[in-house]
Amino acid sequence: MSMKFHRVDYPKHVPEAFRGLYATSNALHNGALGKEFLELVFLRVSQINGCAYCMDMHSSALAKAGVEPRKLHTLAGWRDSRFFDARERAALAWAEQLTTLPSGPPADSTYEALKEHFDEHGIAELTMAVATINAWNRLGVGMQPVLP
Repeated sequence: MSMKFHRVDYPKHVPEAFRGLYATSNALHNGALGKEFLELVFLRVSQINGCAYCMDMHSSALAKAGVEPRKLHTLAGWRDSRFFDARERAALAWAEQLTTLPSGPPADSTYEALKEHFDEHGIAELTMAVATINAWNRLGVGMQPVLP
């Protein structure tokens, strides 16, 4: 399927960089965190960044995977929703703080909470995942791919 853009068709103009970012995404989807978990983090970061294309893609993937609709509907308010476990909460807090870096670096308490649920490999993978979806979001918000 070919993507259409309101602005610049960046895969056409920087194909090697596009393929590299795509390969990174595939590696993360095949990593230890798990696809559904990763999609949840990707969706939350995409909500923060206002990337409609990515929100559509990740919410559709989660719905297709059978994730409880109420969980998806309350993701933006995950702190107050009973549908998120401690591991997901730690990851979402980390992802949000990494995504909003102008607010300052993630708090030590956020990192310490993360260590209760992830080893160093998991923390590295999660941090790479957050960095990757932030890159995709900036491309999506900036170049405005047309929703399928």
